[in-house]
Amino acid sequence: MSTEPTTEAGPRETEPVAGTGPREPEGSDSGPELLPTATAKRTGAVLVDGVRAAPRATALAVATVLAGSAAGLVAPWVLGSMVDDISAGAGTDAILRSAALIAAAALVGGILVGIGAWQVSRVGETILARLRERVMERVLHMPAARLERVRIGDLLSRVGDDVAVVTTAIARNGPEVVTALAVVVLTAGGMTALDWRLGLAGLAAVPFYVWAVRWYMPRSGPYYARERIAMGERSHALMGALRGRGTVRAYRLEEEHEQRIADRSRTAMQLTLDVFRLFTRLGARMNGSEFVGLGAVLVVGFWLVRGDLATVGMVTAAALYFHRLFGPLGFLVMNFNDVQQAGASLARLAGVVDLPTARDPGADEGPAGSSLHVEGVSHTYAPGAPKALDRVDLGVAPGERVALVGASGAGKTTLAAVVSGLRTPTSGTVYLGGIPLDELGEQRVREHVFLVSQETHVFAGTLLDDLRLARAGATAAEAEEALDTVDALDWVRALPEGTATIVGEGGHALTAEQAQHLALARLVLADPDLAVLDEATAEAGSSGARRLERAAVAATKGRTTLVVAHRLTQARTADRVVVMDRGRIVEEGTHERLVADGGRYARLWRSWQG
Repeated sequence: MSTEPTTEAGPRETEPVAGTGPREPEGSDSGPELLPTATAKRTGAVLVDGVRAAPRATALAVATVLAGSAAGLVAPWVLGSMVDDISAGAGTDAILRSAALIAAAALVGGILVGIGAWQVSRVGETILARLRERVMERVLHMPAARLERVRIGDLLSRVGDDVAVVTTAIARNGPEVVTALAVVVLTAGGMTALDWRLGLAGLAAVPFYVWAVRWYMPRSGPYYARERIAMGERSHALMGALRGRGTVRAYRLEEEHEQRIADRSRTAMQLTLDVFRLFTRLGARMNGSEFVGLGAVLVVGFWLVRGDLATVGMVTAAALYFHRLFGPLGFLVMNFNDVQQAGASLARLAGVVDLPTARDPGADEGPAGSSLHVEGVSHTYAPGAPKALDRVDLGVAPGERVALVGASGAGKTTLAAVVSGLRTPTSGTVYLGGIPLDELGEQRVREHVFLVSQETHVFAGTLLDDLRLARAGATAAEAEEALDTVDALDWVRALPEGTATIVGEGGHALTAEQAQHLALARLVLADPDLAVLDEATAEAGSSGARRLERAAVAATKGRTTLVVAHRLTQARTADRVVVMDRGRIVEEGTHERLVADGGRYARLWRSWQG
């Protein structure tokens, strides 16, 4: 038995049904779903949970930033005192002392703000790292059937673009946002400490700032949310065109796909431009708010000085304090672009985090044997769509090798996905060893069913580690025995460091044939009850395909096997051939009998023979 399952590929585009023209690929726009997006309240709760996970580091970072911002209050206060001292005829010594105090406060404040910004950045990166882990944990443990329905572009956009947006916001703006907030709060307190009336005068600008933000936020927020979705749609279109490039070229659909990508890119660009127009109008409102606030401070200060209720130095300090707010307030408001973008992306990540954990029935015992029975299975990819499978009944005895053949789009890949547990059929039941797959639970199914497709992913690391994905505890000798079984040991030993050679991204590049050898060796190590080969030799050339066919036979010898036959030579070596058309089984029997019957399979065989 296998100790760790391996699924070799995700959803794959299928070619059009013969005689019906181009068909939308499985998992196209008509079927896939978007992952949920969290509400603003829930997004905030996720962020707060992250902060609570690091209470000491967060408290220290906030305290350091506050101390640095408080040091920044010294300069305006001392400058105001200097004005009064000079008016009173103070000497040079008093002025020099004030200048030294300002310099010392600036030095201490700069150091503290720098340290605080580093601490805030570190806390933010820690929170984001934990969030990324939770997102990936949810994605990697998502039920296979659900994962198959999710739009690949939406998923990639979340774990790629959205994480990048939030990361950039934390690294670039996070410390500055916290520092700016601290400066605003402490400076407002400093103005009030000078004279409560000057503090109230400065507050006159608040309604205008609030008005500017309230005008901007409800208009820009929906744009950012739609922009993130539009980017996901663009990624989905790009991935569809790239993954189905063979079909696209075969049907000369390049222009159609280029137009689709261009349309979705244009939509995302237009949304970005619309937000920028709003942003420029926000800038004008911000300038007006600053004018109102500073004007109010100077007017009130004039009347206070005239009534001997305040000194010129106090009013000077108040004006400098308010002027000091221009930068942080402007930064906070003008950076709503980044904040809104980060918020929208964070909401999409939080939506993934909040995905319910599917309950796996987790049968205590595995299947009683390796027989496979498919009873009355039908499947559609979307309501009202044609049936990909239509009341399919199929039995495979223990140790029997059955080949599925038929025109592209006949339902072979869908049946393989249903049998592998990657898709839940619309109706009907699949039994493994007499137990329904849904009762076994996904974990048990993965332990006993192994899928090898034409799209094999080679993970970065040593080739031995890549093989151990199928069985974590496999020894080097067992791995080499598996490679020898599929006739791959010679080329592996010819690598620079044998099974210790680094492969995958950044390492030694494997050919399509070698990658499939690796997948078949994983199958041998996993030792499942049922092996499903979905066009596992399609990516190799003719000579390579023949070698892979022999390797596939060796890897599945004595094992219950279902083969989606890309080449009819695979069907010839099978114990039984099942012919499918439009989601139904139309013929089955041995290769020799079906050829002799002169039916659909015989015609396919004659075409294959040329």
